[in-house]
Amino acid sequence: MRTTISKVKDFVGQDVTIGTWLANKRSSGKIAFLQLRDGTGFIQGVVVKDEVSEDVFQKAKALTQETSLWVTGTVREDVRSPFGYELTVKDIEIIHEAINYPITPKEHGVEFLMDHRHLWLRSKRQHAIMKIRDEIIWSTYEFFHNNGFVKVDPPILTGTSAEGGSELFHTKYFDEDAYLSQSGQLYMEAAAMALGKVYSFGPTFRAEKSKTKRHLIEFWMIEPEMAFVEHEESLQIQEQYVSYLVQSVLSRCQLELKSLGRDVSKLENIKPPFPRITYDEAIELLHKKGFNDIEWGEDFGAPHEVAIAEEFDKPVFITHYPAKIKAFYMKPDPNRPEVVLCADLIAPEGYGEIIGGSQRIDDLELLKKRYEEHNLTGGAYEWYLDLRKYGSVPHSGFGLGLERTVAWITGAEHVRETIPFPRLLNRLYP
Repeated sequence: MRTTISKVKDFVGQDVTIGTWLANKRSSGKIAFLQLRDGTGFIQGVVVKDEVSEDVFQKAKALTQETSLWVTGTVREDVRSPFGYELTVKDIEIIHEAINYPITPKEHGVEFLMDHRHLWLRSKRQHAIMKIRDEIIWSTYEFFHNNGFVKVDPPILTGTSAEGGSELFHTKYFDEDAYLSQSGQLYMEAAAMALGKVYSFGPTFRAEKSKTKRHLIEFWMIEPEMAFVEHEESLQIQEQYVSYLVQSVLSRCQLELKSLGRDVSKLENIKPPFPRITYDEAIELLHKKGFNDIEWGEDFGAPHEVAIAEEFDKPVFITHYPAKIKAFYMKPDPNRPEVVLCADLIAPEGYGEIIGGSQRIDDLELLKKRYEEHNLTGGAYEWYLDLRKYGSVPHSGFGLGLERTVAWITGAEHVRETIPFPRLLNRLYP
């Protein structure tokens, strides 16, 4: 019976054949232990000299790392194994012998591992992170589908910047200028006016010359937009969504979390409601903690976000930032126009901002004024004004960065481990 490692629990006491690679091995005289992987998981194969032919035993002892195999054996329960099962090997058929596999079971430098990212993905740690990333993606679709959202795919090639910034990748679109999208948000607002509650899930690009452990040049964003939803309701949806992601990983990825050594007690607490502080309160808190260099009206950097997050054991919303440091489309607080109805969600344990969101301006004249203040006049944004001309409604939205969220939930030190092939300031290979 052919099966996969993830399904061996259904075949206890039976003989199965699995297509695998040899991740590692050790032997002691009359027994060989093979660490096998097949993409769905890892299992130990035990080869006992007295129970197999001499040819099979010698073959097992001579196997090299990452050689591909058909392994046949009996599935046994094993309470000592994190997986809970092992394979008593009866036969081995070599598919392809790997010679001098470069990533050996020892310490390697980051640059070496990044140069061999196409192979580093095979390691147990990277496998676990990618499985958890997949669970977060699946849970995202599940959450929004179950809550009445429609998935809409905005363009990647655009004629403008969503946020009016300069950190754009420029290209030619025949005889026009075009840019790789920083965000699908503006298009998602148009979709929300047609479909009510929508979300996008796709790659975004920032030509930001940053080398921090939080930044990638190419990353994936989940961007919901919601018609007839105001700031308060949007915050509630955000905390429900993030909690759903965390609880789904806890429910379905216990083996991967254990493999990573993640302290799950810190994740079990991630349930609504999340704490909230205003920008004003955040400034006061930072001053109390010795950050006297930051003044009202300045944006927070990574050290500030970490210092604020240290005060909470859940993600914390920082709300009502000054309008002058936020995007042109954010709605001013009617009771205090110098701040906007927005929030950044800061993850605990030093992982920084994972969500940025706001209520959007729905008044045509105010948006026109913002256009002028941000030098956005011209034809490129006319269609966005149309959304306020024809049946404008209160609406809100937010964007969650997938890789930062994966880093936080898995406990990864750097976002380069949370995407299959990271694009960094000085890395476009492999």
